[in-house]
Amino acid sequence: MTLNKKIALEQNLKTSDWELDFYSRPIIEKNGKKRWELIISSSKNFKTDEIFLWNKICPANEVNSIWLTKSLNEALNDAEKKGWAKPSKIRFWRASMKSIIKKSIENIGIEALVSRRTYELFDRIKFLEQEVYPLENGYVRGVLAPTFTSKIDNDAKPLPEAVRGDALTISEISIEELKCAQKWPIEFGDIFPIQESLKNENLVPGLRLFSKDRSLALAAWFSSLEPVKLQIEKNQLILEASEDNKWLVTDLSEKDAKTLNDKFTQTKNNSYGYQFISIQSTPFIEEFAGFWILRDIELIS
Repeated sequence: MTLNKKIALEQNLKTSDWELDFYSRPIIEKNGKKRWELIISSSKNFKTDEIFLWNKICPANEVNSIWLTKSLNEALNDAEKKGWAKPSKIRFWRASMKSIIKKSIENIGIEALVSRRTYELFDRIKFLEQEVYPLENGYVRGVLAPTFTSKIDNDAKPLPEAVRGDALTISEISIEELKCAQKWPIEFGDIFPIQESLKNENLVPGLRLFSKDRSLALAAWFSSLEPVKLQIEKNQLILEASEDNKWLVTDLSEKDAKTLNDKFTQTKNNSYGYQFISIQSTPFIEEFAGFWILRDIELIS
């Protein structure tokens, strides 16, 4: 247990990691400069139904680690007043701002994690871009900051031989099952509450990996990977992860690739883009060395 989590438990505080973006927005201010803004969201988890949201506009001539460090301390103070503990990790993915963001987060004594598992942050940015910014003076239509849903041009690397496991299958589970994930015995992974409005019978596609002797080692490796989403490229199943990594999971027949791609598209339409990765020693044991809920948010309307 981290010190932050221990303090939170003792003081009965709400706990969550944070997700952060610091970049320009589609607003031209009165001085003719593009607006810069810090946007923070807590990550959804099973410990609280609440989400901590925090925004602050940055003057264009103060886009630096000094301003960001000061603002992060302000956000921490506001969060504390609202009953939140200091987060243990802050995830961010903005490559062009990496040095400023990483330095500022480390300045306040929190682990900075480059990751695109910032699903709540994306929803927040999407809300601001669709519902808030267009109502403001100086809004420039069509000029949006690139997000982590933008296409990654990197070539996919084959999964290392040591983490391919003994076998893999493409499978599906229901939304009803996924809603119960918090009760499952899981050693490594990252799960979060599922949208309650989704129909329980809707199916979610995913990847199941099996390794009789090395399932925990596989799960530990995937945990460090920060898996984001599964997708089909040509006839290959690809895992996107971390900042801009792409891993080739397996080759597929043309027929299987089309069927799986259709399932991914249907899930984005019906089930909020959810996917999953599970790692088990065998298919016959209901214990998970690793389990991750993923979201493909690129084409969600």
